[in-house]
Amino acid sequence: QVQLVESGGGLVQTGGSLKLSCAASGRTFSTYAVGWFRQAPGKERDFVAAMRWNDGTTRYADSVKGRFTVFRDNAKNTVYLQMNSLNPEDTAVYYCAVALGAFSYISNRYDYWGQGTQVTVSS
Repeated sequence: QVQLVESGGGLVQTGGSLKLSCAASGRTFSTYAVGWFRQAPGKERDFVAAMRWNDGTTRYADSVKGRFTVFRDNAKNTVYLQMNSLNPEDTAVYYCAVALGAFSYISNRYDYWGQGTQVTVSS
């Protein structure tokens, strides 16, 4: 089992920044990739970014490329999502997830999920 706890969400104005954290515990050595997803009210859960654990390779949704960065702190077993130049379309609940065997943008390839953290961007 892997447990994930997100934090860092909040309310920010357009153009502002937030850094989300995803702290992992449990059988984290089995992690293949860590992903970030988001879900706005009435919409499906969308891929945001992911990192392959063994070599740090990252991938991003087109909508966040150049604005969001995923990085990690191995000593803290924590993955971060730095979000810059936020706009109201970024408003959503953000989730981190761990995949045991895939480096994917598809949510059902992920095995463990955090509880989510709300990000609200005001215009």
